[in-house]
Amino acid sequence: MNIKRNVLLNPGPSTTTDTVKMAQVVPDICPREKEFAGLMKGLREDLVKIVHGKNEDYTSVLFCGSGTINIDVCLNSLLPEGKKILVVNNGAYSTRAVEICEFYGMPHIDLKFPVDERPDLAKVEEILKNNPDIALVHTTHNETGTGILNPIREIGALAHKYGAIFTVDTTSTYAMRPINVYEDNIDFCMASAQKGLMAMTGLSFVVGRTAIIEESKNYPKRSYYCNLFLQYDYFEKTGEMHFTPPVQTVYATIQALKEYFEEGEEAKWARHTRVFEAIHKGLDELGFKDVIKRDEQAGLVVSAVYPNDSNWDFEKVHDYCYERGFTIYPGKISTTNTFRLCALGAIDEEDIVEFFKVFREALEKYEIAIPVKY
Repeated sequence: MNIKRNVLLNPGPSTTTDTVKMAQVVPDICPREKEFAGLMKGLREDLVKIVHGKNEDYTSVLFCGSGTINIDVCLNSLLPEGKKILVVNNGAYSTRAVEICEFYGMPHIDLKFPVDERPDLAKVEEILKNNPDIALVHTTHNETGTGILNPIREIGALAHKYGAIFTVDTTSTYAMRPINVYEDNIDFCMASAQKGLMAMTGLSFVVGRTAIIEESKNYPKRSYYCNLFLQYDYFEKTGEMHFTPPVQTVYATIQALKEYFEEGEEAKWARHTRVFEAIHKGLDELGFKDVIKRDEQAGLVVSAVYPNDSNWDFEKVHDYCYERGFTIYPGKISTTNTFRLCALGAIDEEDIVEFFKVFREALEKYEIAIPVKY
């Protein structure tokens, strides 16, 4: 099949290889067959392997849905009775975790920091010291709305120092930026197939400590579909998902995992870094400003500030690029008008060079000053 290739510079879903796309074209199969259960067993083990977990310590649990389902699952399933959650919040996706706490009525502390700054570890420790009933600390590894990299290793160490478990939203870093659950003090991390794995939407997963999942069977049940122990236990007893899985997406994810291991963790991260640096080079040449300090960026998302130009119209620039095979994405900062360019997906430096030719054409077409003005 001759499939048109689009370069997606949005923060997911990502550009995929044709082999991943075609992996979905398989004979129809009932997901309750032993053959399919065997495929998911290997998939679950590989998901743990990516973050260097040992199968005797960590397991993975699959869910149907976007990345938000993972935050929901971890927070509602892993909070014991009479305890509370600390959310270290400096962006849109940690704010989403706070909203989940509010919807379930779970006791929590929303420890807010500016979206363009890393969390103050001294303040995190102060909250933990003064609230011994905190049982779970949650934050986001790379706040995709801005591109800031949070110090998860240090936050995780503080959580463990004060007897809490540490859950991390790694949706935009898993299988991209190297992660080691032991070195990074992670009890639970999470992602979706369409992000760093460069597979298809519809399959999400939590990688976490098996012992804590088993202990959580005695915790309050706040959700039926999104209960971590219930889904884990069903996998362990039957090899199957409790509810119907996205069959074709599973096949695509298995192919994406094969390609991940063939490329290798270091080579893949080096490729994403090349893309990230090429994005910065192109923006610098056009005069765009970053929101986040360069040395605090995760190496995956660049948030650029809209120029002060009456001719600037993001939608027009977006549409011009989109019609030529490149997708750019609006920002997610309520106080600043921004757009984002992301380094994930099956793309490389030459794709970014071609993109900036088109992007420059768009600026010229709409008579936006180059270099852009602030």
